[in-house]
Amino acid sequence: MAHIKPKRGPEPVFPPFEYSELLSEANFGDWRDELVTKGYTVIKGAVPREKALAARNEAFEWLEGFHLGFKRDDPSTYKNEYLPNHMKGGMIHGYGIAHEQWLWNLRAEQGVVDAFAKLWGTDELITSFDSAAIMLPSRTDIVDAGRWEHIDQSPSRRGLYCVQGILNLNDCGPDDGGLMILEGSAPIVEKFFDTIGREETRTWGPVDFYSFTDDQHQWFYDQGCTWTKVCCEPGDLILWDSRAMHYNVLPKGKTDRTVAYICMAPAKLLSEEDRQKRKIAFEQYLGTTHVPFAALHLRPHVPGVRVDTGLPDPLDTGIPRNPREATDRVLKLSGIKAY
Repeated sequence: MAHIKPKRGPEPVFPPFEYSELLSEANFGDWRDELVTKGYTVIKGAVPREKALAARNEAFEWLEGFHLGFKRDDPSTYKNEYLPNHMKGGMIHGYGIAHEQWLWNLRAEQGVVDAFAKLWGTDELITSFDSAAIMLPSRTDIVDAGRWEHIDQSPSRRGLYCVQGILNLNDCGPDDGGLMILEGSAPIVEKFFDTIGREETRTWGPVDFYSFTDDQHQWFYDQGCTWTKVCCEPGDLILWDSRAMHYNVLPKGKTDRTVAYICMAPAKLLSEEDRQKRKIAFEQYLGTTHVPFAALHLRPHVPGVRVDTGLPDPLDTGIPRNPREATDRVLKLSGIKAY
């Protein structure tokens, strides 16, 4: 049994959220019940397998398009010096990637939109301007930073606030890297904070983030929570409650982990102030956090500093190489055009 010393902190101050009780009971009779009980679910074939693999090919073409020497069929080029800037072994946030056409094509896939529409009960949705991850196997130039267990929701919120998504573009087995979920943690995370208090532990800007310490994990294990490596196939969509403790792991086998991060929510949640911020982000090719409708945490583009040179990357202009076309669906999902 874990003995965690309670810590004083701010009590919940956020106003009640319209959808806070959406996942309070497992009475849907479909994959939403897994979101309630486990904190995650896998929607099989949200995008046809062939389309997902084609998008993976586009992702690798994007990597090779920097002309830094990376070749997908040559593992000796799986090193920082041949790759654009990234973090956690392959999460990419610079280069205007959030607004590359290949990534927007995935957001606009009907199966992806339909999944979020079923979750929220409306097809009038907006999407996050999130990014992608291309984690290459058998890398020898990086050190695994280990687990970074966290939730993407402030301890000062109660109930559901956001459901995140990963669209998988390659086969993802037990050794292929991917998402680790502490199954069963989402339904009891408020009880945890009620027990220990709500001390601020953010490690970066957005308020919707909490990083757990090693001594806090045992409390969840004592409640019966267990870690699960989420395995899936190309085209499968992973959805998870932002209250579920999670992190990702690097590939251990010979298969790359290539994914797109996609999160959608009802368009009506977007305030006019945040609509204008999203318009700026759209026009300037900026990314946002996972929450589509609030706390966008916009930052002016600054070229990332390369690990191999210690200097800002001149290739990171913040402008996508193949910018998305501003179609009717793209503008609506961006929140710029009304439904």
